[in-house]
Amino acid sequence: MALILTLMFKTPLRKLAILGLDKLKQGRGPLVMKSIGGTMVVVFVSTLYVVTRILKRSADAGGVVNPTDEVLMAQRFSLFLALMIDRLHYYIRELSLLRRKLEAAKKWDEVD
Repeated sequence: MALILTLMFKTPLRKLAILGLDKLKQGRGPLVMKSIGGTMVVVFVSTLYVVTRILKRSADAGGVVNPTDEVLMAQRFSLFLALMIDRLHYYIRELSLLRRKLEAAKKWDEVD
């Protein structure tokens, strides 16, 4: 959660976090994206199945959630946080590349 907050606000830590994530992901892009795509489909289907089972069990028990179900929900939440970190990193990086291109185009127009 702290990494997500670091990526959300423009601070010196954000630049450091982006550089660290860039180094972590470097060189494995296409292969990782294909395997992550397949894995996310399986995880999504599994999550839907587990959540429906938990809701059915808690409804049968009168709305009480047991500790095992809490652990399963926490695991699903951690997967969600990991996905959020990945997407935030991607969008921030793309935004910075677009800004650099825009600045370069402005400089090129000023030279002409």
